[in-house]
Amino acid sequence: MTTKEDIENAVRVMREGGVILYPTDTVWGIGCDATNEAAVAKVYQMKQRDDSKALICLVDSEGRLQRYVRNVPDVAWDIMELATKPTTLILEGAVNLAPNLIAEDGSIGMRITREAFSKELCYRFQKPIVSTSVNISGEPPAQNYRDINPELLQAADYVCWTRRQEHQPHTPSSIIKLSQNGEVKIIRS
Repeated sequence: MTTKEDIENAVRVMREGGVILYPTDTVWGIGCDATNEAAVAKVYQMKQRDDSKALICLVDSEGRLQRYVRNVPDVAWDIMELATKPTTLILEGAVNLAPNLIAEDGSIGMRITREAFSKELCYRFQKPIVSTSVNISGEPPAQNYRDINPELLQAADYVCWTRRQEHQPHTPSSIIKLSQNGEVKIIRS
């Protein structure tokens, strides 16, 4: 299967409300249409995670990020430009997303991916894609395809073929919370 076919299959499944497992710029992710409340609910169910714990979304560009966050603070652009590893920003004022994806305070975790496969997947999908680590809540995240819990492989509607043979260490992103008043809080470095 070509990468193009893999992406086309994943996009079709997400457009139909399905959940995918896919390689990202960090660990393997569970993904779905971030605007589809039922699909987001399925991700929480698969992870056996309380839906009060927010999930991260991936986008392919600064322009796409701005469609889903009301006011991106200036410091966010500086952090993204200077970051030396994948960095997720928790930003206030989430809009146009599934309500069960947005934290109680109205914030959302967003990351602009620069890794080739996930960036092209986001670009082709034309909306944010949920990107939470492939694991059941409390277990370690799947760094590679071979680390994925068989229960999650069965529960997914589509599992991407790209990078299945990879065996190298991957780590979750840094997470930084930014508030409109200029406060910067490092959640995970």
